[in-house]
Amino acid sequence: MSVVHIAVTLFAAAFVAFSAVSVFVRAPWVVGPIAEYGVPLSWLPWLGAAKAAGAVGLVAGLFVPLVGLLAGAGLVLYFAGAVVTVLRARSYSHVPFPLVYAAPVVASLALAAA
Repeated sequence: MSVVHIAVTLFAAAFVAFSAVSVFVRAPWVVGPIAEYGVPLSWLPWLGAAKAAGAVGLVAGLFVPLVGLLAGAGLVLYFAGAVVTVLRARSYSHVPFPLVYAAPVVASLALAAA
């Protein structure tokens, strides 16, 4: 495990944790678009919990690699679902947002596999 892998994984976990907290506190920049996409607001606690669990799993993966791989894969699937949701809502200008959150997770997975 390299220093770069640890740094990227911790950054990815912090970035995803920030996103989870934004969902939990119902930040306007999160709730507004989610409502526009047609996602029920009752899903917010579940979406936040999925992100939070993924962030914790990434950090745990530094000690138990399989947990990190599974958490990273789950987050990639989560953000892929977010991209599909944005595309289905025809909010094409919003597609980069879930990709920005997914990028460090993918980088962490790539470094873990190397």
